[in-house]
Amino acid sequence: MSAARGGRWMVYGAYGYTGELIAREAVRRGMEPVLAGRDGGKLEPLAAELGLAHRAFPLADPGSVRAALADVELVLHCAGPFLDTFRPMVHACLATRTHYLDITGEIGVFESVLARDGKAKEAGIVLLPGVGFDVVPTDCVAARLAHALPTATELELAFVGEGGGVSRGSAMTMARGLPYGGAERRDGKVVRMPAAADAKELDFPLPEGGALRRWVVQIPWGDVSTAYHTTGIPNVRTYTGMHPKAIRRLRRARFLLPLAGLAPVQRLVEARIDRKYAARGGPSAEARRAGRTHVLGRATAPDGRTAAAAVTTPEGYSFTAAMSVECVRRVLAGELSPGAWTPAGAFGPELVDTVDGVWSGEVTQPSF
Repeated sequence: MSAARGGRWMVYGAYGYTGELIAREAVRRGMEPVLAGRDGGKLEPLAAELGLAHRAFPLADPGSVRAALADVELVLHCAGPFLDTFRPMVHACLATRTHYLDITGEIGVFESVLARDGKAKEAGIVLLPGVGFDVVPTDCVAARLAHALPTATELELAFVGEGGGVSRGSAMTMARGLPYGGAERRDGKVVRMPAAADAKELDFPLPEGGALRRWVVQIPWGDVSTAYHTTGIPNVRTYTGMHPKAIRRLRRARFLLPLAGLAPVQRLVEARIDRKYAARGGPSAEARRAGRTHVLGRATAPDGRTAAAAVTTPEGYSFTAAMSVECVRRVLAGELSPGAWTPAGAFGPELVDTVDGVWSGEVTQPSF
């Protein structure tokens, strides 16, 4: 990187719910990112409050994006849905030799970014998607299990939340994915599945002892991509907590889900989401402080041997703010060589433990 850039980095999508949390966390840690996004009017108040520079530019104009990144060493991309926004930012980063990080959880984004490993090496930059709750905790659990059971060919990863909530951006991303149903990794390939293809009841170990029993349902979480690239395990399924009644409703609605991909339906859904989040973009500060998330993983080898591991993190958006800033710090410090990486592939399974309040259980023989 050019010395003229001086470690300058940018948060794009800084006035979004998660982007603002990240900007505030960066300032708390003594960092001074440039705040960026499409709308200068939304950037100015936050930039003034935090004493930071800001730049407004649309991703739809490639020249504007390249110009905005010309003196920037790293961009942390926080403007989703990422399937709509990652390409122009990644293309600009490759052209300007700017490190690219994001907080996506979308399988298609991971697959596309990780496929650019060679181009990233040629440009001398790091491409590191998924540096938030999507997918650091689950990716680190996957890496621990692969280390404990190197012959594993099956991997299941599940998470459930206590408290917290969903941001407007996350709700938009989930709505965008409805028409496509589920997905899993099978024999090394991403395979589309019916929505809620599998469901089960699991016991999530707790830091204070005991376990939290919850129903989980199969979803197309980002680890369908990243866990495979991190571990080489060819069969991967991912699950999240859901009430049995909601699982039954989702299964009954399977035949209607493709309609959610029609433009008029998408507009109606997005308008409803906008109305719901008009007053607040996501969970309150109190909800973030009180919330936490439990992750459980199980790896299975062909001979029937298994290994399981559990992690509990702070509430997901709080975790994302802390973890993404930590990953920015590490990349700017030169701790990662050029190329396209998964989080645990880049920094090892201990990465999750660098955030305050994380509990990592021992690798055990599972009871499920």
